[in-house]
Amino acid sequence: MSRKYMFLAMLAALVMVFALAACGGGGGAEETGGGDAVPPPAEQEVASAGDPEAGKQQFDMVCIACHGPGGVGVEGLGKPFTTSEFLLTVDDQELLEFVKTGRPVGHPDNTTGVDMPPKGGNPALTDEQLLDIIAYIRTLHE
Repeated sequence: MSRKYMFLAMLAALVMVFALAACGGGGGAEETGGGDAVPPPAEQEVASAGDPEAGKQQFDMVCIACHGPGGVGVEGLGKPFTTSEFLLTVDDQELLEFVKTGRPVGHPDNTTGVDMPPKGGNPALTDEQLLDIIAYIRTLHE
């Protein structure tokens, strides 16, 4: 194999490692970023301001690697959205701030041992796109 192809193969492998490392750690904890206790889950579902169809497209490009198809989670990477009590305890603005901030591996609520980077590792995502993703995520909860 030529050096050029070996370099490209190694670069592709490195990109995959970084993509997998960019996911994880968020969404399944009982507390928010500040360590303050979150009130018990609401009895009704939280309405979302975003577009779930547009959110699915963004989710499938950014979040799926760690949170799995349909938000079922990927063990050791990203928490499942299908059973997350955390989703029931926060409104869209709180969840937006959480996603924009991420959750570092050293955070006490990080149970995966993997960083959840701000915006899922895609700094180009706008608040509108993140709200679309949030709207889609809310449709996944069982």
